[in-house]
Amino acid sequence: MTRGKFIAFEGGEGAGKSTQARLLAAELERRGIVCVVTREPGGTPGAEAIRALLLGTEGEGWHPRAEALLFAAARSDHVERLIVPALERGEWVICDRFVDSSRAYQGGAGGLSDDDVLSLHRVGSQGLLPDLTLLIEVSPEVAEARVHARDLGSPDRIGGRDGAFHARVTAAFLAMAKAEPARFARIDGNGDAECVFGDILGTLQSHFGAP
Repeated sequence: MTRGKFIAFEGGEGAGKSTQARLLAAELERRGIVCVVTREPGGTPGAEAIRALLLGTEGEGWHPRAEALLFAAARSDHVERLIVPALERGEWVICDRFVDSSRAYQGGAGGLSDDDVLSLHRVGSQGLLPDLTLLIEVSPEVAEARVHARDLGSPDRIGGRDGAFHARVTAAFLAMAKAEPARFARIDGNGDAECVFGDILGTLQSHFGAP
């Protein structure tokens, strides 16, 4: 059986990743391609439990090293129990965030080295990387408006960090995309959802051929 494709959506807060992941899944299903839509942290019961620990606003929160360990643990369970089995069944996996978010948030913005984050990923998830990472980029103004509409003034622990933190996240994503152009595709996410999705479909067709 042909192994499935692994697509990850990345970007800062308010980029529209979840919307685009749902649109892509619907289009693939329309074309007869079985796919799994999932998210990080999360995707399995164990990983969802860790998500609650990471994003809940109670208590004083986690140091970046502890965050990185928790994300890596959640990802390990996600990869082992959901992502790899689906790929081996020939299904496409569409994931809202993956290891590059840890590299951007706990690494670039949180101060951990990229080597440390990737070392955890090698131990926990055997270094699995997406076949294609779609980095959706939006202006700070668009991101702020979308986050406000989404969270109604009550962001999660990580989303609620200050502008300087999120600027470092954006810079880290951009640096990764420039360093790994074969895996990353940069998508302008400032337009309406349908226009952005049209660009995503064109990118997938260029990368994989018509699905």
